[in-house]
Parts: sequence; structure tokens; C-alpha cells
Amino acid sequence: MTRCIKHAAVFCALLLLALLVNITRVQLVQAQRYDDSTANRRQVIARYGQPRGAILVGDRPVTGSTDTGEQLRYERSYKNGPLYAPVTGFASQVYGTTFLEHAEDGILSGTDPLLSPFPLWNDVTRARNPAGEVVTTIDPAAQLAAYEGLDGRKGAVAAVEPSTGRILALVSAPSYDPSVLSGNGRSVERSWRRLNGDPDKPMLNRAVRQTYPPGSTFKVVTAAAALDSGVITDLDEPTRSPDPYRLPGTSTRLTNEGDGCADVSLREAFTWSCNTVFAKLGVDVGVADLAATADGFGFNDSELRIPFSVARSTFDRHVDKAQLALSAIGQYNTRATPLQMAMVAAAVAGGGQVPAPYLVERTTTGHGTTVKTSGVRERFRAMHPATAVRMRELMRDVVERGTGRNAAIPGAVVGGKTGTAQHGIGNSGTPYAWFISWAQGERDIEPTVAVAVVVEDASADRTDISGGGTAAPIARAVMEAVLGGEREDERELEKGVRGTDPRPTVRP
Repeated sequence: MTRCIKHAAVFCALLLLALLVNITRVQLVQAQRYDDSTANRRQVIARYGQPRGAILVGDRPVTGSTDTGEQLRYERSYKNGPLYAPVTGFASQVYGTTFLEHAEDGILSGTDPLLSPFPLWNDVTRARNPAGEVVTTIDPAAQLAAYEGLDGRKGAVAAVEPSTGRILALVSAPSYDPSVLSGNGRSVERSWRRLNGDPDKPMLNRAVRQTYPPGSTFKVVTAAAALDSGVITDLDEPTRSPDPYRLPGTSTRLTNEGDGCADVSLREAFTWSCNTVFAKLGVDVGVADLAATADGFGFNDSELRIPFSVARSTFDRHVDKAQLALSAIGQYNTRATPLQMAMVAAAVAGGGQVPAPYLVERTTTGHGTTVKTSGVRERFRAMHPATAVRMRELMRDVVERGTGRNAAIPGAVVGGKTGTAQHGIGNSGTPYAWFISWAQGERDIEPTVAVAVVVEDASADRTDISGGGTAAPIARAVMEAVLGGEREDERELEKGVRGTDPRPTVRP
């Protein structure tokens, strides 16, 4: 009898050991597979069981959460959704996340280990931290000025701070309201089909995910390459450029919109955007040096993230001389995002240094404690500082007496470059209107904003499209918004200095 009891006890112990081994295997070895299984809704229910963290613009939330009382309890909500959609993206219970909602999902959903003082304990207990918040670099006044400037026309605006790379505005039009995709009802599916079927592509982020031929705005890169390489040593010397210019190895003759471009100086050619001069300059500089300068500005970089990915702007190295001539005036295979062209303007404004652009200033806990900051950003050299000084001079001439006079701001120093980019079969499409610029306020020691604007309007008369007439006023409005905001900050500072109570304010 005793022997039978011993055998039964050993058998029970073996069963218990097998059970413990199986539990360990399920909870540790196979846990991730069960968590990721589409049949397991616990993760989804937990994800939407608490409010999602806010995305902040100017220290004010532009996103929120709505309590539906359903199993997937909280749906994402958006304030001024179409205005900030290119920044926030959407967070949908059906279709996932995009842009900042995707790149910062760990912080916003509360799953990022940085939000927990004891991350290993959370792994064991499977507890979820309260959601954190994402503070953006966007200037709300600049964002609104860009959005209202486009006024529903297809196009995009990007603005950056030259000294840091902070993105001050990121607008794409036409836009959409991300809140229509937040829930999981039938209306969400209908909205998804409608938005994806819209020929105007409102969900396309044209500021960072669409590339365009940059047209004459690329002449900033070509001029910088010519000055850096020594092909041009004097801004006011004749360039020995014929008008029209025959593309090397072909019978095709390149012309200009106006007269007076034959043999003009680089200064005059830049001010009045002479295609013939810059096409010849591109050939004189050569593909290797021109491509190296383009790379220095950020072209052909496939790894740029802000923190979400940016489409690669391209300058083709494998071209013959005729193709190189067209590439030098921003045509042929040359393509750029508006953000890339804002970086070009920022490089001129920043003394030849290209700032790495970024959109997130810092991430915090739900109580405002900083979790992570942007830190020191890497900068790249696009041109020699002496070249940047001369490029500033050329861009100022464009605004003060050339094709970009619509961008002038009283009391500020403004530099710019217009562009009208051809596209379509046989250049039959309505040209894209470009303008890139930078501005320096009267009290600033250096430029504080660089802007790129592109307008594509298929319904417009071809003759009505021009960078100076269509895009420059939008750039001016954005620059005025940034400079005006700085003046407001100065007034607030002066008010504080002149106040009667010298005691410092203590914040809890």
C-alpha cells in the first residue's frame, strides 16, 4: 500500500512538473506569439482601454481621446484635423497609424519602456503605463498662415529654422480630417474608401512624401556649385552664355522666358532666372561636382527621418551633357520634396550648413516630465561659408529687384528664388509654381526662418502659374507669421522686465 502511495505521489509530482514546464513555455517562450495572434483581442482591448496621449503644438494639444463606452473604449479625436494632418497623421482602430501617430506610438499608447520607472516589472505584470505626450516644433501661426495661403489649392509648404532644423510648418493641401478614420464603425470604412478614391489624394503628405521637379529653385544649388568649384569667381563678370543655348550633342535649343540673358553675369542671371546661363553653368561645373554639391544639400539621402520617413529627393549622376544641362535648371530627372527645398534655403541662410530637420521637440510623461529631448542635431556642409555669403546676396537681389518682389517684408531682410517647373508629356502639364526663401528680422543677428512653397493647380490657366506670382505671397505670409511671433515674444519679455513685482514666479 505504501509503495502504491509513493508511486502515485511521484506520478503527481511529475504531472505538476510537466504543468509548470508547460506554463513556463506558454508564458515565456510562446508569449509573444500568443500576444501577436489575430485571435487574441486582449492586446487590442488594452490598447484602447485608456486615453491616448496628446500631440502638442505650441504647448496646446491638437489631439484627444473620446470615451465611447464600447469594448474598444477610446477613439482618437483631432482639433483642427485638416490643418495638422500632415504632422499628426491618423490613429485608426481599423487602419493603424501614420506619421507622428505611428513614429511616436510607444509614447502615445503608453507602451514605451521610458515611461516606466520599473520596465521589467511591467513586463512581468503586463501592466500598461499612462500615455505620454509628444511636443512638436510646429509654430501654430506659421502653420495656419501656410494652410490659409494654399487655400485648398494642391500644393505644400515646409518651413524650418535654419540654425537648428526645427520644422516650423508642414502643410499639405488638399487635406482631410483624421477623425473620420478613428473608430471601427461602417462610416470609417466608407471614409477610407472615399479618401483613397479621391483623385486629389488628400491623404498624400505632399510636404514630405511627394517629389516634384524643382525648376529654377534648383539654380541655388547650381550657383553654389559654380562658386565652390571656381567656375564663377565674380558675381558681376559676363558668363559667356549664348541665348539660345544649344544643348550639347543635340540640335535642341534652350531659350528663356524673357530677353536679355545673353552673356549676362551670374547676378543678373540669378535675379531674372536665365535658363540658358544655368544650363551652361551645369555643364561647365560637371556632373561630379554638381552632384556632390546636391548631395551636400541633402539630395539622394534615403535615410532622412523627422522622425517619420521622408521621400528621397534625387539628382541623377548618370546623365550625358544635355541631360546635365537640364538637370542644372531643376528639370530632367531632378526631383525634390518641399522639405528638401526648405533645407536648401536654410543652408544659404545658415552660412552653408544644412540642419538636420526634426519635428519632435521632446516627449514627456502624462504629467509633463521630460522623457526624451531632440538633443544636438547633426549638421552637414553644403557649401563654403564664403559661398553662402554670396548666395545670400544673390537671393536678396531676387526679392529686392527681381522675380521675387512679392515676398518682400518691410523692416526685414528677405532672400528668395522663384521657380516654374515644367512637367507632363512634352511639358504639356500646368507648371508647378515654386518659391524658396529665408527671412531675418530687424532685431535678429541671423535668419530665423526658411520656407519652401510649391503650388500645383491643374485647373489654373497655364499662363497664370508663376513662382513669384503664386507661391511667393504664401512664403511671405509664413515668414511674417514667424517674425511676428518673435516680436510678440520680445514684447512679453519686455513686459516681464518692466513689471513692478521683481519676485520670480514659482511653478509647482
